[in-house]
Amino acid sequence: MMKKSLVALAVLAASTGAMAQSSVTLFGVADLGVAYVNGSGAGHRTGIASGSNAASRLGFRGTEDLGGGLSASFWLESGLSLDTGTGAATGGGMSFNRRSTVSLSNQYGELRLGRDFVPTWWNVALLDPFGARGVGTSQAANNLGYNAVYNNNSIGYVLPTTLGGVYGQFQYAFGEKASTSANDKQGNSISGRLGYQKGALNVAAAYTEIKQIIGASDTVPVVIGRDLKIGNIAATWDFGVVKPIVFYGQEKVAGGTVGASRVDSYLVGATAPIGVGELRATVARYDVKDSANDFNKFAIGYGYLLSKRTQLYVTASRLTNKGAGTRSLSADGIASLAPIRAGGNSSAVEAGVRHSF
Repeated sequence: MMKKSLVALAVLAASTGAMAQSSVTLFGVADLGVAYVNGSGAGHRTGIASGSNAASRLGFRGTEDLGGGLSASFWLESGLSLDTGTGAATGGGMSFNRRSTVSLSNQYGELRLGRDFVPTWWNVALLDPFGARGVGTSQAANNLGYNAVYNNNSIGYVLPTTLGGVYGQFQYAFGEKASTSANDKQGNSISGRLGYQKGALNVAAAYTEIKQIIGASDTVPVVIGRDLKIGNIAATWDFGVVKPIVFYGQEKVAGGTVGASRVDSYLVGATAPIGVGELRATVARYDVKDSANDFNKFAIGYGYLLSKRTQLYVTASRLTNKGAGTRSLSADGIASLAPIRAGGNSSAVEAGVRHSF
């Protein structure tokens, strides 16, 4: 009997040790607001917007210590449309459409596989005063007909955090097209981001190239798709009373059977603590190459912290088209307006609450 008891205690001790070396966390954001958007000649829309300050999401992440400095981890994150109570996925069902990865990490960095964010997107999302969300978001992404926020089927490497302020991520994604396809490289992607953060300074540059994803067609007559090339650089300096940001980005479509197109983005912005909240503002210009249809944008907002996890926010913005441009502002979860009058303007305002858990 004593022998059996000792065996049971040994098994319990072993299992307790294994659990102590592993962790699983539930996390997420619940963000809802009321938004109003108008556009010249297109009327206006008013409704409930989901994720205007931070993307509404539900996620699970976990890590296991494998010993010898090696650990395994997973990250499963689903976007949510809280205005309708559905997942932000095709068909409205919940899926891990924001990130779904598995990783191995040690002192030399992290090897990561799965669906992950494109490195060039981080310079937009992390350094934009509005976090690339809501009516105040930077327009410095996805201007050429392809959403370059996530890469499926990717393998990536993330630098360790022990390099004296240097950080970075490198990624390759497989398009998984058959070698017999006319557009056999379609969706293949290579990208990277390298930055330096120490003290008040944070600066980062990034580049992405995605093959044959604009205008590709394997049916007769065959059209060889054009490549999308994205580059950007951003810098911030935290003075304490104000944190300015400067950003330059370029999106370019080139190659294949059709001519190139390009949009250059120039943004200056800042955040400043006021009381228990934060003032945010950006001024940006977007140059559409070989075209008079440029556009400008101004945005200003304020976030008031009710606690470390809960924030009230309000944002107002205005977009001005040049030439025959018809771009308009939009709010997350509210259908876009029809193309506005050529050369017209678009204005928007929203207010909401964000809770993180």
